[in-house]
Amino acid sequence: MKIWVGVTDENWFDLLSRRPPDEVNFWQPSGGRRFAAIDPGEPFLFKLHSPNNFIVGGGHFVRHSPLPASLAWDAFGEKNGVATYRDLIARVRHYRRQDGVVDPVIGCNVLAEPFFLPRERWIPVPASWAPNIVQGKTYDSTTAEGAALWDAVRKALPQDLKVADYAAEANDVPGDRYGPEYLTRGRLGQGAFRVLVIDAYQRRCAVTGEKTLPVLEAAHIRPYANEGPHQVRNGLLLRSDLHKLFDVGYLTVTPEYKLEVSPRLREEWQNGREYYAHHGKMLGHMPIDAANRPDAKFLRWHNEEVFKT
Repeated sequence: MKIWVGVTDENWFDLLSRRPPDEVNFWQPSGGRRFAAIDPGEPFLFKLHSPNNFIVGGGHFVRHSPLPASLAWDAFGEKNGVATYRDLIARVRHYRRQDGVVDPVIGCNVLAEPFFLPRERWIPVPASWAPNIVQGKTYDSTTAEGAALWDAVRKALPQDLKVADYAAEANDVPGDRYGPEYLTRGRLGQGAFRVLVIDAYQRRCAVTGEKTLPVLEAAHIRPYANEGPHQVRNGLLLRSDLHKLFDVGYLTVTPEYKLEVSPRLREEWQNGREYYAHHGKMLGHMPIDAANRPDAKFLRWHNEEVFKT
Protein backbone atom coordinates (compact mmCIF):
# COMPACT_ATOMS: atom_id res chain seq x y z
CA MET A 1 0.00 0.00 0.00
CA LYS A 2 1.27 3.48 -0.90
CA ILE A 3 0.68 6.46 1.39
CA TRP A 4 0.88 10.07 0.22
CA VAL A 5 1.64 12.91 2.60
CA GLY A 6 0.58 16.20 1.02
CA VAL A 7 1.39 19.69 2.29
CA THR A 8 -1.44 22.11 3.03
CA ASP A 9 -1.95 25.36 4.93
CA GLU A 10 -3.44 25.70 8.37
CA ASN A 11 -6.42 27.79 7.18
CA TRP A 12 -7.60 24.91 4.96
CA PHE A 13 -7.25 22.46 7.84
CA ASP A 14 -8.86 24.74 10.44
CA LEU A 15 -12.00 25.42 8.41
CA LEU A 16 -12.62 21.77 7.53
CA SER A 17 -11.75 20.33 10.92
CA ARG A 18 -14.47 22.36 12.67
CA ARG A 19 -17.21 20.31 10.99
CA PRO A 20 -15.58 17.38 9.18
CA PRO A 21 -17.40 16.72 5.88
CA ASP A 22 -17.89 13.45 4.00
CA GLU A 23 -15.36 14.46 1.33
CA VAL A 24 -12.86 17.24 0.62
CA ASN A 25 -11.05 18.78 -2.32
CA PHE A 26 -7.32 18.96 -1.56
CA TRP A 27 -6.67 21.35 -4.42
CA GLN A 28 -3.50 22.61 -6.06
CA PRO A 29 -3.33 26.12 -7.56
CA SER A 30 -2.20 24.81 -10.94
CA GLY A 31 -4.19 22.34 -13.02
CA GLY A 32 -1.23 21.41 -15.19
CA ARG A 33 0.50 19.03 -12.80
CA ARG A 34 -0.87 15.48 -12.88
CA PHE A 35 -1.05 13.55 -9.60
CA ALA A 36 -0.49 9.79 -9.87
CA ALA A 37 1.46 8.95 -6.71
CA ILE A 38 -1.18 6.61 -5.25
CA ASP A 39 -4.16 4.59 -6.43
CA PRO A 40 -7.84 5.24 -5.69
CA GLY A 41 -8.66 4.18 -2.14
CA GLU A 42 -5.13 4.56 -0.79
CA PRO A 43 -4.41 6.97 2.09
CA PHE A 44 -3.76 10.63 1.36
CA LEU A 45 -2.51 12.33 4.53
CA PHE A 46 -2.36 16.06 5.37
CA LYS A 47 0.80 17.78 6.64
CA LEU A 48 0.84 21.44 7.64
CA HIS A 49 3.36 23.92 6.27
CA SER A 50 6.62 24.26 8.18
CA PRO A 51 7.30 24.97 11.02
CA ASN A 52 4.24 22.83 11.88
CA ASN A 53 5.87 19.61 10.72
CA PHE A 54 2.98 17.37 11.70
CA ILE A 55 0.53 15.08 9.94
CA VAL A 56 -2.89 16.26 11.05
CA GLY A 57 -5.41 14.19 9.11
CA GLY A 58 -6.14 12.35 5.90
CA GLY A 59 -8.64 10.70 3.60
CA HIS A 60 -9.06 8.05 0.91
CA PHE A 61 -7.81 9.24 -2.49
CA VAL A 62 -10.52 9.12 -5.17
CA ARG A 63 -9.33 11.00 -8.26
CA HIS A 64 -7.14 13.83 -9.49
CA SER A 65 -8.82 16.06 -12.06
CA PRO A 66 -8.00 19.54 -13.40
CA LEU A 67 -11.18 21.62 -13.18
CA PRO A 68 -12.18 25.28 -13.51
CA ALA A 69 -12.38 26.87 -10.07
CA SER A 70 -16.08 27.61 -10.61
CA LEU A 71 -16.85 23.93 -11.18
CA ALA A 72 -14.72 22.93 -8.19
CA TRP A 73 -16.77 25.34 -6.09
CA ASP A 74 -20.09 24.05 -7.48
CA ALA A 75 -19.04 20.48 -6.75
CA PHE A 76 -17.49 20.93 -3.29
CA GLY A 77 -18.38 24.38 -1.89
CA GLU A 78 -16.79 24.83 1.55
CA LYS A 79 -15.28 21.36 1.21
CA ASN A 80 -12.59 23.19 -0.79
CA GLY A 81 -11.40 24.51 2.57
CA VAL A 82 -12.59 28.09 1.98
CA ALA A 83 -15.77 29.86 3.01
CA THR A 84 -16.76 31.42 -0.34
CA TYR A 85 -16.04 31.20 -4.06
CA ARG A 86 -14.40 34.61 -3.87
CA ASP A 87 -12.06 33.24 -1.19
CA LEU A 88 -11.17 30.30 -3.43
CA ILE A 89 -10.27 32.59 -6.35
CA ALA A 90 -8.27 34.87 -4.06
CA ARG A 91 -6.33 31.90 -2.63
CA VAL A 92 -5.60 30.50 -6.10
CA ARG A 93 -4.33 33.86 -7.36
CA HIS A 94 -2.22 34.30 -4.24
CA TYR A 95 -0.30 31.15 -5.12
CA ARG A 96 -0.23 31.57 -8.90
CA ARG A 97 0.66 35.28 -9.03
CA GLN A 98 0.08 35.55 -12.75
CA ASP A 99 -2.57 36.32 -15.37
CA GLY A 100 -6.13 37.42 -14.79
CA VAL A 101 -7.83 34.30 -16.16
CA VAL A 102 -11.54 34.59 -15.40
CA ASP A 103 -11.97 30.97 -14.30
CA PRO A 104 -8.54 29.46 -13.52
CA VAL A 105 -8.11 25.71 -13.79
CA ILE A 106 -6.92 24.11 -10.56
CA GLY A 107 -5.76 20.59 -9.75
CA CYS A 108 -8.42 18.82 -7.70
CA ASN A 109 -7.43 15.88 -5.51
CA VAL A 110 -10.76 14.44 -4.39
CA LEU A 111 -10.68 12.63 -1.05
CA ALA A 112 -13.45 10.58 0.55
CA GLU A 113 -14.04 9.81 4.25
CA PRO A 114 -11.63 12.46 5.58
CA PHE A 115 -10.51 12.61 9.20
CA PHE A 116 -8.95 15.46 11.18
CA LEU A 117 -6.82 14.80 14.23
CA PRO A 118 -7.08 16.90 17.41
CA ARG A 119 -3.86 18.75 18.16
CA GLU A 120 -2.77 16.38 20.93
CA ARG A 121 -2.81 13.52 18.37
CA TRP A 122 -0.83 15.22 15.61
CA ILE A 123 1.90 12.95 14.21
CA PRO A 124 5.48 14.19 13.65
CA VAL A 125 6.63 13.70 10.06
CA PRO A 126 8.99 10.75 9.41
CA ALA A 127 12.71 11.37 9.83
CA SER A 128 13.29 11.24 6.05
CA TRP A 129 11.04 14.26 5.44
CA ALA A 130 13.22 16.99 3.90
CA PRO A 131 12.66 20.72 4.59
CA ASN A 132 12.60 21.50 0.84
CA ILE A 133 9.57 19.28 0.10
CA VAL A 134 6.83 21.57 -1.20
CA GLN A 135 4.12 19.29 -2.64
CA GLY A 136 4.44 16.06 -0.68
CA LYS A 137 6.03 12.63 -0.51
CA THR A 138 5.04 8.98 -1.00
CA TYR A 139 5.67 6.26 1.56
CA ASP A 140 5.31 2.49 1.13
CA SER A 141 3.73 0.48 3.93
CA THR A 142 5.98 -2.48 3.10
CA THR A 143 9.06 -0.52 4.27
CA ALA A 144 9.93 0.00 7.91
CA GLU A 145 9.37 3.76 7.73
CA GLY A 146 6.07 3.44 5.85
CA ALA A 147 4.78 0.77 8.22
CA ALA A 148 5.72 2.90 11.22
CA LEU A 149 3.90 5.89 9.72
CA TRP A 150 0.76 3.86 9.08
CA ASP A 151 0.88 2.40 12.58
CA ALA A 152 1.15 5.93 14.01
CA VAL A 153 -1.90 7.00 11.98
CA ARG A 154 -3.94 4.06 13.25
CA LYS A 155 -3.01 4.76 16.85
CA ALA A 156 -3.77 8.48 16.52
CA LEU A 157 -7.36 7.96 15.37
CA PRO A 158 -9.90 8.67 18.12
CA GLN A 159 -11.77 5.51 19.12
CA ASP A 160 -15.14 7.02 18.23
CA LEU A 161 -14.06 7.93 14.69
CA LYS A 162 -16.26 5.92 12.36
CA VAL A 163 -13.72 5.11 9.69
CA ALA A 164 -13.04 1.47 10.48
CA ASP A 165 -11.15 0.94 7.21
CA TYR A 166 -8.35 3.16 8.50
CA ALA A 167 -7.92 1.05 11.62
CA ALA A 168 -7.28 -2.17 9.69
CA GLU A 169 -3.81 -3.58 9.38
CA ALA A 170 -2.49 -2.74 5.91
CA ASN A 171 -1.63 -6.39 5.26
CA ASP A 172 -5.15 -7.50 6.20
CA VAL A 173 -6.88 -5.29 3.64
CA PRO A 174 -8.01 -7.24 0.54
CA GLY A 175 -6.18 -6.33 -2.65
CA ASP A 176 -9.31 -4.98 -4.28
CA ARG A 177 -9.70 -2.40 -1.49
CA TYR A 178 -7.52 -0.13 -3.63
CA GLY A 179 -7.60 0.82 -7.30
CA PRO A 180 -10.63 1.05 -9.62
CA GLU A 181 -12.69 -1.25 -7.39
CA TYR A 182 -12.72 1.45 -4.71
CA LEU A 183 -14.62 3.76 -7.09
CA THR A 184 -17.60 1.40 -7.07
CA ARG A 185 -17.40 0.12 -3.49
CA GLY A 186 -16.13 3.10 -1.55
CA ARG A 187 -18.30 5.61 0.27
CA LEU A 188 -18.17 8.48 -2.20
CA GLY A 189 -19.81 11.90 -1.96
CA GLN A 190 -21.67 14.14 -4.39
CA GLY A 191 -18.55 16.05 -5.43
CA ALA A 192 -16.59 12.86 -6.14
CA PHE A 193 -19.53 11.58 -8.19
CA ARG A 194 -19.49 14.71 -10.35
CA VAL A 195 -15.75 14.54 -10.98
CA LEU A 196 -15.81 10.83 -11.82
CA VAL A 197 -18.70 11.23 -14.28
CA ILE A 198 -17.07 14.24 -15.97
CA ASP A 199 -13.88 12.29 -16.56
CA ALA A 200 -15.60 9.03 -17.54
CA TYR A 201 -17.41 10.83 -20.39
CA GLN A 202 -14.21 12.53 -21.54
CA ARG A 203 -15.83 15.87 -20.65
CA ARG A 204 -18.44 15.67 -23.42
CA CYS A 205 -22.22 15.66 -23.23
CA ALA A 206 -23.47 12.11 -23.77
CA VAL A 207 -26.17 13.34 -26.18
CA THR A 208 -24.74 16.31 -28.09
CA GLY A 209 -21.00 15.98 -27.68
CA GLU A 210 -20.84 19.52 -26.24
CA LYS A 211 -17.49 20.01 -24.50
CA THR A 212 -17.84 23.47 -22.93
CA LEU A 213 -17.23 22.24 -19.41
CA PRO A 214 -19.07 25.00 -17.49
CA VAL A 215 -22.40 23.95 -19.06
CA LEU A 216 -21.96 20.20 -18.48
CA GLU A 217 -23.51 18.54 -15.44
CA ALA A 218 -23.33 15.07 -13.92
CA ALA A 219 -26.88 13.75 -13.73
CA HIS A 220 -27.92 10.93 -11.42
CA ILE A 221 -30.09 8.45 -13.32
CA ARG A 222 -31.70 7.32 -10.09
CA PRO A 223 -31.47 10.29 -7.69
CA TYR A 224 -29.49 9.94 -4.50
CA ALA A 225 -32.62 10.93 -2.57
CA ASN A 226 -34.33 7.86 -4.09
CA GLU A 227 -31.61 5.39 -3.12
CA GLY A 228 -29.46 6.06 -6.16
CA PRO A 229 -25.74 5.62 -5.40
CA HIS A 230 -22.91 8.08 -6.12
CA GLN A 231 -21.48 5.74 -8.78
CA VAL A 232 -20.48 6.43 -12.37
CA ARG A 233 -22.85 3.69 -13.59
CA ASN A 234 -25.69 5.73 -12.09
CA GLY A 235 -24.63 8.85 -13.97
CA LEU A 236 -24.80 10.65 -17.29
CA LEU A 237 -22.89 13.75 -18.35
CA LEU A 238 -25.44 16.11 -19.90
CA ARG A 239 -25.65 19.69 -21.06
CA SER A 240 -27.46 21.67 -18.38
CA ASP A 241 -30.75 22.02 -20.30
CA LEU A 242 -30.82 18.30 -21.08
CA HIS A 243 -30.09 17.56 -17.44
CA LYS A 244 -33.12 19.57 -16.33
CA LEU A 245 -35.39 17.86 -18.85
CA PHE A 246 -34.02 14.44 -17.83
CA ASP A 247 -34.62 15.08 -14.13
CA VAL A 248 -38.26 16.09 -14.61
CA GLY A 249 -39.02 13.29 -17.07
CA TYR A 250 -39.25 14.91 -20.49
CA LEU A 251 -36.22 12.86 -21.58
CA THR A 252 -35.01 9.37 -20.77
CA VAL A 253 -32.41 6.89 -21.98
CA THR A 254 -33.36 3.27 -22.61
CA PRO A 255 -31.26 0.29 -21.48
CA GLU A 256 -30.11 0.12 -25.12
CA TYR A 257 -28.71 3.68 -24.72
CA LYS A 258 -31.28 5.32 -26.99
CA LEU A 259 -32.60 8.77 -26.13
CA GLU A 260 -36.38 9.14 -25.94
CA VAL A 261 -38.19 12.47 -25.81
CA SER A 262 -41.67 12.58 -24.30
CA PRO A 263 -44.55 13.83 -26.49
CA ARG A 264 -45.62 15.85 -23.47
CA LEU A 265 -42.74 18.26 -24.02
CA ARG A 266 -44.46 19.50 -27.19
CA GLU A 267 -47.95 19.26 -25.71
CA GLU A 268 -47.13 21.25 -22.60
CA TRP A 269 -44.61 23.77 -23.98
CA GLN A 270 -45.43 23.93 -27.71
CA ASN A 271 -41.75 23.60 -28.49
CA GLY A 272 -38.81 21.24 -28.30
CA ARG A 273 -37.69 20.93 -31.92
CA GLU A 274 -34.01 20.71 -30.97
CA TYR A 275 -34.69 17.90 -28.51
CA TYR A 276 -36.91 15.87 -30.82
CA ALA A 277 -34.06 15.87 -33.34
CA HIS A 278 -32.27 13.47 -30.98
CA HIS A 279 -35.29 11.22 -30.36
CA GLY A 280 -34.57 7.53 -31.03
CA LYS A 281 -30.84 8.06 -31.53
CA MET A 282 -28.10 6.25 -29.67
CA LEU A 283 -26.10 8.28 -27.21
CA GLY A 284 -23.22 9.70 -29.20
CA HIS A 285 -20.60 9.90 -26.45
CA MET A 286 -20.16 7.12 -23.94
CA PRO A 287 -17.42 6.14 -21.48
CA ILE A 288 -14.61 4.21 -23.14
CA ASP A 289 -14.53 1.80 -20.22
CA ALA A 290 -17.64 -0.37 -20.45
CA ALA A 291 -17.64 -0.69 -16.64
CA ASN A 292 -18.50 3.03 -16.43
CA ARG A 293 -21.46 2.95 -18.81
CA PRO A 294 -24.99 3.43 -17.43
CA ASP A 295 -26.37 0.40 -15.62
CA ALA A 296 -29.52 -1.01 -17.21
CA LYS A 297 -31.28 -1.32 -13.85
CA PHE A 298 -30.95 2.43 -13.20
CA LEU A 299 -32.09 3.28 -16.73
CA ARG A 300 -35.15 1.03 -16.39
CA TRP A 301 -35.98 2.74 -13.10
CA HIS A 302 -35.89 6.14 -14.81
CA ASN A 303 -37.95 4.85 -17.77
CA GLU A 304 -40.64 3.52 -15.43
CA GLU A 305 -40.65 5.99 -12.54
CA VAL A 306 -39.70 9.38 -14.03
CA PHE A 307 -40.29 9.49 -17.80
CA LYS A 308 -43.55 11.16 -18.82
CA THR A 309 -45.32 8.92 -21.35
